[in-house]
Amino acid sequence: MARVTVSVGSNIEREQHVRVCLDALAATFGPLAISRVFESEPVGFEDGRNFYNLVVAFESDLPVGELQAWCKRLEFANGRRKGVAKFSPRTLDIDLLTVGALTGRHDGVELPRDEILQHAFVLQPLAELLPEARHPLTGKRYRHHWDAFEAGDQRLWPVDFVWQGRRISAAE
Repeated sequence: MARVTVSVGSNIEREQHVRVCLDALAATFGPLAISRVFESEPVGFEDGRNFYNLVVAFESDLPVGELQAWCKRLEFANGRRKGVAKFSPRTLDIDLLTVGALTGRHDGVELPRDEILQHAFVLQPLAELLPEARHPLTGKRYRHHWDAFEAGDQRLWPVDFVWQGRRISAAE
């Protein structure tokens, strides 16, 4: 079994789609470790709708290709459309960040995902969830990457969020 981390994002009916995603992840993979939920301004998008972003970790023995296919099926089952512009609003966006300590291309997926070190909306929740875990390429702990991160104009803030009757996130 490998620890898998995924980033989850939505800027259309955000609460609904994040909850559906968490329900599906838990039903398929079992216990989840869940970061706080952050609202973030869109990066690279012309449509100014803010996102909800979080990181989820779980254990799985599925191959990378099957994990990726599972994520894409859930996205499309929740209204994601093929053939739309890359930076367009989305109901659900699930990206594999890491699968154990794998590096390089596996089943067409590059691991670890480069967005970990590029975007605050990925790195901050990952660093809070797994501060002592190490990035598979750099060997540095995620909390150290976050401490050194230059956020620039990437603004995000925690929001109140309840899932299955449990508060998983609180606004500061």
